[in-house]
Amino acid sequence: MSQTTEPLLQRPLYVFDLPQELLTTLELKAQNNAAVSVPDDADSTATSSGRRGENEDGPSSATSCGLCGLSFPSVQEQRSHVRSDLHGYNMKQKMRGLKAVGENDFEKLVGDLDESISGSDSDDSASSDDGGKKDTTLSALLKKQANIADADFDAFTTTKVKVGAGKPPLLWFSSSKLPSNVALGVYRTLLPPAIQVGDPTTILQTIKDKQLSPKPPPTQPTSAPTEESGGVPLPRSLQPDTSAAGPHYFLCMIGGGHFAAMVVSLTPKMTKKAGVEDRTATVLAHKTFHRYTTRRKQGGSQSANDSAKGAAHSAGAGIRRYNEAALIAEVRQLLHDWKVWIDSSELVFVRATGTTNRRTLFGPYEDQVLKSRDPRIRGFPFATRRATQAELMRSFVELTRVKVSTIDEAAIARKAQEEEAARQAAEAKAAAKPATPKPVKPSKEEEEATLHTTQLQALVRRSKAPALVSYITSNNLSPNFTFFPKDNPQNHHAPTPLHLAASLNAPALISSLLLKVKADPTVKSAEGKTAFEIAGDRATRDSFRLARSELGESAFDWDSAGVPAALSKADYDVRVQREKAEKAAEDAAEQQRRKTETERLRNEDKIREEQGKEKKFGKGKTLAQVLPEKTAQEKREEEARGMTPEMRMKLERERRARAAEARFKAMSGGS
Repeated sequence: MSQTTEPLLQRPLYVFDLPQELLTTLELKAQNNAAVSVPDDADSTATSSGRRGENEDGPSSATSCGLCGLSFPSVQEQRSHVRSDLHGYNMKQKMRGLKAVGENDFEKLVGDLDESISGSDSDDSASSDDGGKKDTTLSALLKKQANIADADFDAFTTTKVKVGAGKPPLLWFSSSKLPSNVALGVYRTLLPPAIQVGDPTTILQTIKDKQLSPKPPPTQPTSAPTEESGGVPLPRSLQPDTSAAGPHYFLCMIGGGHFAAMVVSLTPKMTKKAGVEDRTATVLAHKTFHRYTTRRKQGGSQSANDSAKGAAHSAGAGIRRYNEAALIAEVRQLLHDWKVWIDSSELVFVRATGTTNRRTLFGPYEDQVLKSRDPRIRGFPFATRRATQAELMRSFVELTRVKVSTIDEAAIARKAQEEEAARQAAEAKAAAKPATPKPVKPSKEEEEATLHTTQLQALVRRSKAPALVSYITSNNLSPNFTFFPKDNPQNHHAPTPLHLAASLNAPALISSLLLKVKADPTVKSAEGKTAFEIAGDRATRDSFRLARSELGESAFDWDSAGVPAALSKADYDVRVQREKAEKAAEDAAEQQRRKTETERLRNEDKIREEQGKEKKFGKGKTLAQVLPEKTAQEKREEEARGMTPEMRMKLERERRARAAEARFKAMSGGS
């Protein structure tokens, strides 16, 4: 809450030192966290301008980014920005309905990543020391912001149900000493697990029992490792007596080579600032370590990369392996030296993301201090940054400071009314809408008809005439079986196997249906057409005429079926032979015509070629007569053209051998 006139809220409220008049009037509110909003912390950063243009509402030029509010001197830089992590992050912010951030804020967010750049101990990038996957930084940042801190240690809890699983992290209270629209929030994780789900009376009594009166801080233990002493661990026998320290918490964070631990007393220490009394936390012990263990620009620890891809052999990999081992030894030694502080702590808050970091703290190893099954272990129920002493102190203050929020009761009531009205409207609409009739279950006869329809149509489409006849006969089906359902558009056009075969132009099927199973050609479709009338070619129509000739005129009313006069098999064969002879004669005539035409064109081309030569060289002369005769050297070069050097050498040897033989013959003849 920013500025308030309530005296009780003039200064921050500490969970363990609440004003008495406020403590006695606290009441647990019904947890309506959708209506309660926690104000932003004071250390939350505002959006920085970066390289913003003059107009904050949009880009100032064509080479600008309206989302990030940046301007660029060239189109190349603008395109580069669109592929950057900053632009991608602001796109995600816009999708979530949040405000975009500037360059400075984005760099701060990236710098505050808990783990390495990749955000975890697993890494899929290359094993070299530089390079890396694109969007690694952006992915790590988005994962970090989406993480719920309580989930860090789910694997280490003894119970199967998470602490506060499915519940908001804050418990909200009201007080008669405050306005009705003011709510006070306390982190649920400060209470024991059994109390967190208890009744309101038990929760209130637990908070009252934990109140502490401010007093001077306990003396800094001389045996605890401090920054001034260089953090040198002391022997176990010299560990301090914590009986005078009072209730205290142990907090630690580890990630990305950073480790920070702190033991802080819950008893506030009264101090004066500018003459005004104020409370401060008493740090009993603190220590930080840092080692170079993460792979820069690629993210992930060196050990995780070695486990996934094998040990890298670069100099940086060796340094990181050494530093990992040194960090584990230093952390475990510090935990051992602080065992008395840790064992006497009321709660233990730990943040260790990644398998390697959790193994560093929880082992197993000999004489380990932190046990994964310890019921005191808690995660931080809010986002944390790099492990430093300042971050631990900020987290402690965040945990123990009471959150103050103002509730807009009118808006809540208005929203409730709108939701109720919407619910009633939906119910009325559902009641007014006629009930959808349930699909009628087909009868046994309909199921059989559907099955027969599917099988018959498949056989007809595949032109399986013997199988079609066999199926109709074996199932005692009518040769004029009507496909089911009748209102199907396909069955409307071809309701029987004979109709379907005629529409597909299948003469063999038609002959089998008419001659073997005696299908009736007079059956008409819903369109009033017989099978013959929907046949598409002469061969199909001839199959009906052949069947009329073979079955006889008395078999069916062929005229009603639209079938022309009968065609005997002999007449059909004569016609087929005649058509074949006519076609063969036509083909021979066409072939002779093409041969004659080809010869004519060849002669015309020859005449044109000769006329062209006469025009170019003169009548009675050829190109060989016009051109001068080639010399022996030119003939040799022409013969060797296109040959490889080896082929040319071989040709030259053969030519010299022939010349030598000719000389020998001449000499022999002369002698």
